[in-house]
Amino acid sequence: MNKQQDFFLISNSVELFKTLKKSFPAANWTVFERGSGAIEFLFNNPPQLLLLDKDLKDVDPLHLVSLFKSENVYRQVPVVLILDKEDLPSIDFTHLEIDDFILKPIKEDIARVRLTLILSRAARSLDANPLTKLPGNTSIIQKIQSLLDQQKEFALAYVDLDHFKSFNDKYGFSRGDEVLMMTARIIVNTIRAIGGPESFVGHVGGDDFIFIVPTDKAEKACELIVESFDSIVPNFYDPEDREQGKIVSTDRQGKVREFPLMAISIAVVFNYGQLKHYGEAAQIAMNLKKVAKKNPKSNYVLDRRKPSS
Repeated sequence: MNKQQDFFLISNSVELFKTLKKSFPAANWTVFERGSGAIEFLFNNPPQLLLLDKDLKDVDPLHLVSLFKSENVYRQVPVVLILDKEDLPSIDFTHLEIDDFILKPIKEDIARVRLTLILSRAARSLDANPLTKLPGNTSIIQKIQSLLDQQKEFALAYVDLDHFKSFNDKYGFSRGDEVLMMTARIIVNTIRAIGGPESFVGHVGGDDFIFIVPTDKAEKACELIVESFDSIVPNFYDPEDREQGKIVSTDRQGKVREFPLMAISIAVVFNYGQLKHYGEAAQIAMNLKKVAKKNPKSNYVLDRRKPSS
């Protein structure tokens, strides 16, 4: 990770701090020996990771955890409780809002791995789309850029739903969320079935998704996704709208008009080593998506251009 991370330790054990410092020497460590003296500083300067020693004398560390996590803005900060093995039977982890624990005596190599995993898990959780739980923008960008940096060949597909807003306006957000969940399942199941180990599915937000597959799997994936979507999406409409093949709703300018049933548009960019930055792929895909959306029916557009020799 490029940015220096702020770690916050509340403990009066010098040996404990020395071990943790050795496990993560690049972090910016702030140490308080007393919990009462740390609370105000903690709320004003939230860290990337909070570690609490169960053996604090002046305050109950479990109460401090509850106090900290009660503030919504700090709920995403991972909290690690440092325990003796003998503490385990007496703690109700079901209702305790900690994210992990480490047992004493702490081993430097174990602490390094555990803290790395805790931070990675917190980053994934914060990035994940709250509805579909698919990786969000940060993970998407990192994945694309990683493949580009490795000069891997791959196909990057941007997926968009046509007429989703008009559906939402008529049927409400709850049914709209069901459509998004259905779309996510179709994409995930399709890519899982044919994509291979390098495949990836992400949720950009709203009705925008992406998936990454090997270049030779892209067209088949698009065909299956379009076929599955078109066979399922009519079931989300009321019978009369489904029979007419359209709905009456208000457009973005406030005018009442007719809209066809939802369709899915997929724009696929193929990287054969010609792209260097994820922004290039995104721009090509956006242009392709405009072409795909001109077709009122579900469809996909492929850009197979290879670098000139």
